[in-house]
Amino acid sequence: MDIQILKDDSLLAHTSALHSVYVDAFCAPPWNEDEEKAVEFVGRLPVNTRRPGFLAAVAFEGSEVVGFATAWTTLAPFPTDRCYPQATAGLGDERTVEWLCGAREIDELAVRPDVRGTGLAGDLLEAVTQDAPEGRSWLLTSVQSPRAMSFYRRQGWIQATHPSPDGKGIAVFLDPRHPARALAPEPL
Repeated sequence: MDIQILKDDSLLAHTSALHSVYVDAFCAPPWNEDEEKAVEFVGRLPVNTRRPGFLAAVAFEGSEVVGFATAWTTLAPFPTDRCYPQATAGLGDERTVEWLCGAREIDELAVRPDVRGTGLAGDLLEAVTQDAPEGRSWLLTSVQSPRAMSFYRRQGWIQATHPSPDGKGIAVFLDPRHPARALAPEPL
């Protein structure tokens, strides 16, 4: 598989394929997202490609897109839309600013089901984090997916927030190179 790094709106040439991969990855259990979420994702792409520090890693098998990861620099003040307030609630205001603002934020990581288990997701994650400023990368994921949580742990990422074990909420993960990883609280 060939992974290409795109740092601008050239990613938009692959919108249809990215939509298809997103549907394959997230419109099935445990995510159970609907087509509307996939449409929202591709609708955000033109804005996302203009974010400071934007980059995408797109995996091709021949000419077919089989996976992707998108990332950018988290700016201050820390965002308050989407799931960001849950990240702040878990880390607190001070740690949120110190650990996440100015760091590379991984927004989406998706691979088609038929390439799971090949190492592609780890390769995509590495592709969008390898040159992060001072090793500072982070992401959040839903605790409703033990598979995703386990994947990030196997990649060496540290879970920095520990939401209630009721199967709801999000968890913030820090890159293995993130300088704050040793400061992340252990689960209760």
